[in-house]
Amino acid sequence: MTVGFVDSAVGTHNIPESVRALSSLPDIDYADQFTLSPDADEDADATPEQWARAMFGDVPSVAESLIWRGLLGFRLSRGRSPATVAGWQIGERGEDWIRLEAASWFLTGNLLVQTADGRVSLGTFLRYDRRLGHGVWPPLSVIHRRLVPGVLRDAAARIRASR
Repeated sequence: MTVGFVDSAVGTHNIPESVRALSSLPDIDYADQFTLSPDADEDADATPEQWARAMFGDVPSVAESLIWRGLLGFRLSRGRSPATVAGWQIGERGEDWIRLEAASWFLTGNLLVQTADGRVSLGTFLRYDRRLGHGVWPPLSVIHRRLVPGVLRDAAARIRASR
């Protein structure tokens, strides 16, 4: 069963200003956005927070913890909370979007989940706060860009199964 087509845009200049404006970062060093067009109309009815939780869960998986805490040093909340998704703080939300925020001593990040026009998007926005960010993220971003389409498709399957 196909779950939908995933489109991507990488680079701050390839992300619409209206999307970048939802980030809490005044300066963005890395940006990408992946958009899934789910096959089922009912998937599009899920809220941005439901999509975020379908993507990442209430607490980070072992693999997410290894990447987010271990490699990127993000200070994530522990345990389940209505104020977090997978340890990321819910920074702000709108009718069709939710922004998750985390920071380490060398990097600050936003994950932006948007739902609009029957599609769901996951945007990643990073600011390199120290020189180490310039060295750590670029090689990890290659892996990130390979994983995100699967994250979106798996989330669509979880949402479909929960209905």
